[in-house]
Amino acid sequence: MDPEVSRIQDDPDVKVMMAGSTLRKVKSRSWKKQRHFRLLEDGLTIWYKSRWAGRGHSTFSVTEMEAVREGHHSEVLLSIAEEFPADLCFTLVFHGRQGNLDLVAESPEEAKAWIQGVRKLIHKAQTMDEKERLDQWVWDWFKKADKNKDGKMNFKEVRKLLKMMNVDMNEEHALHLFTMADKSESGSLEIEQFVHFYKMLTQRDEVWKVFQDYSGDGDKLMLEELENFLSIEQQEGKQSSQHAQELIDRYEPSESAKKHGAMTLDGFQIYLCSQEGSIFKPEHRDLHQDMSQPLSHYFISSSHNTYLLEDQLRGQSSLEAYIQALKRGCRCVEVDCWDGSDGEPVVYHGHTLTSKILFRDVISTLKEYAFKVSDFPVILSLENHCGVEQQTLMAQHLCHILGETLVTTLLDGQVPQQLPSPQKLKGKILLKAKKISGPEDCVDETLTDDVSDEEEMANDDAESLSTEDPPAEPLNHDGKKSKSKLSKVLSDLVVYCKSVHFHGFEHARSHAKCYDISSFSESKAKRLAKDAGTDFVRYNSRQLSRIYPGGLRTDSSNYNPQEMWNVGCQIVALNFQTAGLEMDLNDGLFGQNGCCGYVLKPSFMRDGNTQFSPEKPEEWQGYKPLRLSIQVISGQQLPKVNQKEGSIVDPLVRVEIYGVPQDQAKEETSHINNNGFNPVWNETLNFVIHAPELALVRIEVEDYDKASRNDFMGQFTLPFTCIQAGYRHIHLLSKDGTAIQPSSLFVNISISELT
Repeated sequence: MDPEVSRIQDDPDVKVMMAGSTLRKVKSRSWKKQRHFRLLEDGLTIWYKSRWAGRGHSTFSVTEMEAVREGHHSEVLLSIAEEFPADLCFTLVFHGRQGNLDLVAESPEEAKAWIQGVRKLIHKAQTMDEKERLDQWVWDWFKKADKNKDGKMNFKEVRKLLKMMNVDMNEEHALHLFTMADKSESGSLEIEQFVHFYKMLTQRDEVWKVFQDYSGDGDKLMLEELENFLSIEQQEGKQSSQHAQELIDRYEPSESAKKHGAMTLDGFQIYLCSQEGSIFKPEHRDLHQDMSQPLSHYFISSSHNTYLLEDQLRGQSSLEAYIQALKRGCRCVEVDCWDGSDGEPVVYHGHTLTSKILFRDVISTLKEYAFKVSDFPVILSLENHCGVEQQTLMAQHLCHILGETLVTTLLDGQVPQQLPSPQKLKGKILLKAKKISGPEDCVDETLTDDVSDEEEMANDDAESLSTEDPPAEPLNHDGKKSKSKLSKVLSDLVVYCKSVHFHGFEHARSHAKCYDISSFSESKAKRLAKDAGTDFVRYNSRQLSRIYPGGLRTDSSNYNPQEMWNVGCQIVALNFQTAGLEMDLNDGLFGQNGCCGYVLKPSFMRDGNTQFSPEKPEEWQGYKPLRLSIQVISGQQLPKVNQKEGSIVDPLVRVEIYGVPQDQAKEETSHINNNGFNPVWNETLNFVIHAPELALVRIEVEDYDKASRNDFMGQFTLPFTCIQAGYRHIHLLSKDGTAIQPSSLFVNISISELT
């Protein structure tokens, strides 16, 4: 038995899970079916089946889950709250875009045992170190392949297992290693022997070669040798001596090597595969930026049509979509409000078949989840299509549910010359909507009910129909357009994000207030970025702008956000529900600074008199291009794309740069035939980066196909400024942005000035 599992098996909650329970799986008010659930002996797999469905069963791994919610914490469980009390209900939440599992236990004690047991198992899975993770991975494969469950595997079974693990290897070589591992000469391997076989199989020559270059005796790295490696190869400079000792303490598995201040090849490999050996600078992962500047000085992680789980014509509107976006660090959510038939405002994509949810439920969800992953402010972007009566009700819900969390007055009573900072607005929610007048009128209470002409023209911000066209204005009895009615109580809740129509950069420079915010369709923003890049950068240094996807994107596809970030647009709204390149870039940019949803813009974008233009970065006085060189050395345990038994991948690596127009570039390696297990490329890809502070680097692995499009296998995206030079591992992510254990690439990176 896996030693890790035996320890946790003694836990009383885990014992209940292993004994098994009958739980109701709930999909809707009418679909509630009993299933038998139990935790398998490996302590990682949850198995369930219907009592009646013959042999059919399903399984999922603890590693696929990210949390357990207690009680009625999903729309489905809320809908059956009268039938099943909260202490019987719980929700298993999965990583990425995988749907949740709503369950009802037969007794509160059983529910409690499953809730606590799953939490303990998730915690254990999350706190495994690299070595434990790899051992667990090998263990899982062994169990998958051991069909007759005798804990042994003959050569034929091992060969089949290698195919499953994406290895197509020379039979003679495999047999040779198998025989070496079969110490008892029984013709089969037990789990420990299989682990030994696996280690020989994954002996990484490329890591061994680097180790040899610095090791005097070829057996270990003494402290000074490790310091040399850190300073020369990893470009760590002065800090390398203290760091070398820390690395030995942290990663060296051999106690005797540790005592002698040395690192073995095993320790060296574990270090290279760890977070510290990854391509991402560890210190940039943490919250490290100045958070005391005006809001307009930050890129803000922003979502479009946040209420949708699918496309915008027929998709399901769901509170779950808000929870998922907020969990991904999103700090600007969109709420499309319409009059509800029973007097309660509803949220959905107007004039389409998307389902409806209650506005008050959206606000309650926001209250609960807004600050779970980040303390910094959330902007609630309101698309208001309601009549005055239901607008007033919306204002009541906002005040009643959000309480002091909602910003309803100027922070210090002063009319601001610049927006407050994320630091000052910690734990606060801001309403972005149309307003009858500016915040200065909040000071002396001289408000009128008239909507100004400027407000009337704010149709550009209406984004209401699926084509993002302004809604048709109602005509009054003279045949002239009547003014849209705005509820004063709702208007009063808008303080720092007043939606206004954009009248051009010249007008904004002379008239606009820092709290005015305009929305631009992607096509309009692109045009302005190309024709007046420097003006757009200056405008965005003072006030916020929001960009939204064009109206033809009814499939909820996304535009490339990089073009908008290049001119300093802060609220670049994407469909978080749609996986792909654009969300990879968003995750890449916001993966730094503690994933808090705010990233400080480069200094040349925070200066109201900047000369910077993304079209001509070389004309800016701070221009300092850099050379990026990535030697793609090897890949490790790449994921299978095609689950057909005999298929093995032909991987290639593509590196893509996203940044100012001059920096857009792609280079790729050749493909390696039939090896997703340990392909070796040793190919170098070179780039020149003209605006390093804005560039994102995306590394993608694809399965080459000469007849059709290559299949996506995994990717990793990060800001150029977060890259660590030297020998590094890139831990690949799935289409959903979740980790694919233990898939990685081994690279050597150098960054130098252009001479």
